[in-house]
Amino acid sequence: MVKVIWTQRSLTDLKSIAEYISQDSIKYAFLTLERLIIVTSYLETNPRIGRMVPEMRKHDKIREIILGNYRIIYKITDPKTVHILTVRNSYKRLRQTSLRRLK
Repeated sequence: MVKVIWTQRSLTDLKSIAEYISQDSIKYAFLTLERLIIVTSYLETNPRIGRMVPEMRKHDKIREIILGNYRIIYKITDPKTVHILTVRNSYKRLRQTSLRRLK
């Protein structure tokens, strides 16, 4: 079983997502966060479930899961550990500065 670790940045992303959605609906903010967290639990048994991040060619260990409007970007740091790096809007491409921080 693989341990899934949320980085501080990814937790901040979740908080921002919840705050934004809760402006319209607290219920949907909760449901969205719940879905994001549940889908990352699949990484415990299958860390390669996500695709390689298109902007990060040749970085097989940095992958992403697309869930609705969100990209959950994670890094397989070793055979037993995955770090959730960031949760971003799926319509936004990663900028070069963001890419360097993820490596």
